[in-house]
Amino acid sequence: MIDLTVSRRYAKALLFLGKEDGKFQEYGVELTGFAQLLGKEPELKNALLNPVYSMEERRSVLIKMLELLQLSPVVGNFLKLLFDKHRLGAVAGIAQTYQELVDAEQNISRARITAAIPLDDDTQERLRQALEALTGSTVIMTMEENPAILGGLVTRVGDLVLDGSVRTQLNALRESLMRGEV
Repeated sequence: MIDLTVSRRYAKALLFLGKEDGKFQEYGVELTGFAQLLGKEPELKNALLNPVYSMEERRSVLIKMLELLQLSPVVGNFLKLLFDKHRLGAVAGIAQTYQELVDAEQNISRARITAAIPLDDDTQERLRQALEALTGSTVIMTMEENPAILGGLVTRVGDLVLDGSVRTQLNALRESLMRGEV
């Protein structure tokens, strides 16, 4: 697995190029799309990364892919560089790091909300506004349902975890009762 430092280095380099020509968002979409394609197509990933095939064969597959996907020249050259440096297998991590850098650049926070039941649009909007006030940034939310939390919400924004689930509260109450604090 590629080191986070290496992922950051490659992602920062691509972001630098994207900021120079104003296409950093486009580059992120293309890089993420390529990474997702490799994740969904294991045979394609194998054709690009398996050393059983010669470097020339694997490189020709990559070049054909770049032509078919019609990626921008900058992203195409970036992917060729990753291939030449034997880092193409780490493209998913690099794409994720790139998105995190773009989010930081644009003052965007991504929140993952877990609720026991589906939340209506009004509740989601109020929650988003509260998170934006808390973080001081624009919040993009991803909603999940998990009946195991029984009720309430578990919110993750970066390293911040706000656990207001009924399950956690019941566990805390049980611990207090076992210690004789209540």
